[in-house]
Amino acid sequence: MKYKNFEDVPVWQAGIELTTEVFRITEDKNFRFKGDLANQIQRAALSIPNNIAEGFERGTTPELIMFLYYAKGSAGEVRSICHVLERLPFLAHLKSEILNLKSLAASISRQTAGWAASLQESDIKGQRYLTDQSRTSYNQKQRAAAFLEQLKREQEKRLNDLKQNRA
Repeated sequence: MKYKNFEDVPVWQAGIELTTEVFRITEDKNFRFKGDLANQIQRAALSIPNNIAEGFERGTTPELIMFLYYAKGSAGEVRSICHVLERLPFLAHLKSEILNLKSLAASISRQTAGWAASLQESDIKGQRYLTDQSRTSYNQKQRAAAFLEQLKREQEKRLNDLKQNRA
């Protein structure tokens, strides 16, 4: 695994940025006395980085994948609430901020989905199972695969060059 702490993970950082923005925007006086709107979007936003952190700290790939999907679900919840907020006339003055929240939540959804997909393709079971030896072995396999891929590309290029020279 590339990151040693969840605080280093870009999608967790994006989740913190989104949560901070949600709390800042919901300080607007027009959120007062409008039911549970502010609280609902605050909880959804806060659960994004919290789920990423919890999944990361559990130390197994299957649990991390599960919590990444929880975070993705929460990002979807933020986007859904933003669709409601942008239609409310009393929040019209916050339209660009709400659009930015929606965009950031969509980006987080894509990042969590991409990360989960790459983990599903990985043969690493998770940090809990990593030892120095298994980490070294994994890195050697990655370097060997990259080297073989480079050799394959160079061989294809040489074959193409030979074909062009004969033509």
